[in-house]
Amino acid sequence: MAHWRERPEGGNRFWLALIRWCILHVGRPFAQLCMFPTTLYFFAVRGPERRASRQWLEHVEAPHRGWIGVLIHIYTFAITIVDRVLLLAGRGEELDIRPEGVEHLHEALDRGRGCLLLGSHLGSFEAIRVFSRQAPPQYRHLKVVMDRDQNSLMTRMLEDIEPSIRETVIDARQPGPAIVLSAGSVVEAGGMVAMLADRSRSGETAMNVSFLGRPARLPAAPLAIADTLEVPTILVFGLYEGRRRYRLVFEPLPGPAQRAGSRSERRALLEQRVQRYADRLGHYARRYPYNWFNFYDFWTADTDSDRRRSGR
Repeated sequence: MAHWRERPEGGNRFWLALIRWCILHVGRPFAQLCMFPTTLYFFAVRGPERRASRQWLEHVEAPHRGWIGVLIHIYTFAITIVDRVLLLAGRGEELDIRPEGVEHLHEALDRGRGCLLLGSHLGSFEAIRVFSRQAPPQYRHLKVVMDRDQNSLMTRMLEDIEPSIRETVIDARQPGPAIVLSAGSVVEAGGMVAMLADRSRSGETAMNVSFLGRPARLPAAPLAIADTLEVPTILVFGLYEGRRRYRLVFEPLPGPAQRAGSRSERRALLEQRVQRYADRLGHYARRYPYNWFNFYDFWTADTDSDRRRSGR
């Protein structure tokens, strides 16, 4: 199966613009109905994603599997896209977002050094932005590390809704030191930097972990940045529970008990932290299997791609 970055983006500019118009001007219930034929279309034409969904649901023993489970899986993804439009349009009050573990953010930000928020392609990462807007001022200084060229049509559609979103992005295509400097300026001001940490990019350092009982590879950079900046790390999961309801979970990721001296010691501590992230990601992914939006072979795709590049 192709690496996740090699898969073509779904949809086109016209259909995305039409869906956006329906969401904003007709309403979520009508847009929700429109997602039924959209789901059937993607089920029919996106074979690799359909097969990856089926394999995923079988592995985690989801309540509904087979073609019914795959349809539910794709439909859940489609609904979170609808809700992203509402969230960025400032209409988050139409959704029921219930934060948990906010006290961990209080504790981290009260130290005055900011924090790193680690998310994933599980549920809606966009719920973080809405939370930061509606929360007290100390939560509003938020920047997100992302690649605007990935899913560029969707990104531009969302930026058309909320142009100011461009000002809250740290470009993930920059060299690593530039990302660290940008993130450092945010946390020095007591702000939050959010990153997705479940997909490794081409040429990026990745680490072997056990994810739901099978070997996988996760990027090392997000937690390496947190360790370099010496800031607390908070995991965040925006989990769609149906009926307009999201569970927004904040959970601290324990940091190194002490500063490691040698390079090998630092790497060992980093590997432990990446594995801890994988464990918590797996915990919530198993509980919310239809929120898993990595529609590719998560366990082998990155590893196989790395082997091809190294000629092994």
